[in-house]
Amino acid sequence: MTPAGEAGLAALRADPGRTVVALDYDGTLAPIVDRPSEAVPAVGVIRALQALAPHVGTLALVTGRPADIVVELGHLGEVPGLVVLGQYGLQRWTSAGLDSPTPLAGITAARRALPPMLTEECAQLEDKHLALVVHTRTCKDPAGALARLEPAVRQLGDRLGLEVHPGRFVLEVRPPGFDKRGALLSLCDPAPSAVLFAGDDVGDLSAYDAVDELRAAGVPGLTICSDSAEAPPELRDRADLVVDGPEGIVAMLEGLLPGSSAPDATAPNTVIHGGDEADRPRRSTRKPPWIKEGG
Repeated sequence: MTPAGEAGLAALRADPGRTVVALDYDGTLAPIVDRPSEAVPAVGVIRALQALAPHVGTLALVTGRPADIVVELGHLGEVPGLVVLGQYGLQRWTSAGLDSPTPLAGITAARRALPPMLTEECAQLEDKHLALVVHTRTCKDPAGALARLEPAVRQLGDRLGLEVHPGRFVLEVRPPGFDKRGALLSLCDPAPSAVLFAGDDVGDLSAYDAVDELRAAGVPGLTICSDSAEAPPELRDRADLVVDGPEGIVAMLEGLLPGSSAPDATAPNTVIHGGDEADRPRRSTRKPPWIKEGG
């Protein structure tokens, strides 16, 4: 763990009632699957969230999915006090209901224009009402299909005043000015005693940016990468801590509970941190029990 991450963890433990704990959904709480409609939380996720919720100031999901859909899919309404920021902050769900804006005209036009563009590659279009996602994971050549489609999708986005954001075998077409940085910062006003964010894909890098900004303003923070064979190296490299996928996230959440075992000060740190040794932050030998072994 980096020294900054270690300070964030200490602050989370010292004053949990004023902290913000924010988590991505796909790849972080739920394993990645071919069909988004089948992505359900890993074993133990709901139980861990239910146990943690009463002890932290804000427990939130920050996801690119529609908030109401991810709540229903993941049975997240069973978690008391949970806040779900859907579609990168365009939507906000709490137990009181869903706040959601009217779709932009550009999204309506893109909804008509995209399907014919995808036919040759057999790519799938996910309609999120406020945004659209092109999926190539089920294509014969997922990476090649994504590369071939991206120029035309970007051109369409530029023409309609929309942003196109790549991810793991996806291209998301959405309104401009919304990302996980802004969503996370909205949860941190007023400033919390500490902030934690965990994610697994390039879209989560902007949330890491938010944590860096909060640190610069004096708020301790901890960034966590939910690792997998598909995790982008840049996310893994920037994380304070790398855990072994959703199972590691469950163990991490359980480790934040009052009375859980403290990090082992003597165990070696086995987190992989790529890049040149001289360019990366010095990591502590402290090792929480949820840390990924061998990666």
